[in-house]
Amino acid sequence: MLETVLTILKGALEEGLVYATMALGVYITYKILDFPDLSVDGTFPLGAAITAMLITKGVSPILSLLISFAAGALAGMLTGIIHVKFKVRDLLAGIIVMTALYSINLRITGGKANVPIFTKETIFNNAFFGKMPKAVQPYLGLAVLFFIVLLMKFLLDRYLKTKSGYLLRAVGDNETVVTSLAKDKGTIKIIGLAIANAFVALSGSVYAQKSGFFDIYSGTGTMVMGLASVIIGINLFKKVSFMKATSAVVLGSIVYKICVAIAISLGLETSDLKLITAVLFFIILVVSNDRKRRAKGNA
Repeated sequence: MLETVLTILKGALEEGLVYATMALGVYITYKILDFPDLSVDGTFPLGAAITAMLITKGVSPILSLLISFAAGALAGMLTGIIHVKFKVRDLLAGIIVMTALYSINLRITGGKANVPIFTKETIFNNAFFGKMPKAVQPYLGLAVLFFIVLLMKFLLDRYLKTKSGYLLRAVGDNETVVTSLAKDKGTIKIIGLAIANAFVALSGSVYAQKSGFFDIYSGTGTMVMGLASVIIGINLFKKVSFMKATSAVVLGSIVYKICVAIAISLGLETSDLKLITAVLFFIILVVSNDRKRRAKGNA
């Protein structure tokens, strides 16, 4: 029994870390920019598609991560340009890019909706890991995920402390302040969306290498999962004064996946995953709104 519980928790931890980088990207758009960016549903499989095709052609798995990151940034820039330069509403700009990326992702994979890379070398399956002691091999993938997530969290924290990072926060809080500083708020939005979608595409690349395949539908519900992770993390850990918001988001992704794993272990089918996600998201929003009402009532 204990072994089964530990196996479930390990799997949920790995899943949570796979999506944690994506959640950090959604945190940028949702919490910092206040931008409902649906293009993440397209940039997640974009990273996976690019990675799968590069790896099948013998490109280094690490280089695939970097290229996916850059491709996600370009997609995010496109969303920002459509919104800022062409004055399209934020929600519609994201939908346009998300829709376009569906076809682009299929173009990248040569029209294939599924591309397996089980037998290829990845950051989780390589000759170096094969030389490691068998006792530690089951935990190497977890170590890789921890490293990637901690690195991206550290880089995001550092960026948010720069001048550009402070301007990014200001755009989400009060655009008038940015304008008064003689800064172009549109350019800052584009930069923020580029960074956010780069994180999401990187997460898609990690997902493809971890799962061993690319699937065209892997990005469905990415926005909802990211929002759930952000809201869970921020609401659960907001009273922990020493914890940064980015840390709370990472933990929120893990908690979210643990909740899903528990629901499935209680007898729900894996086909019910979207239903579980919707119910969890609904509960989180209701609880969050209730807390806000109580806080206003006590003020």
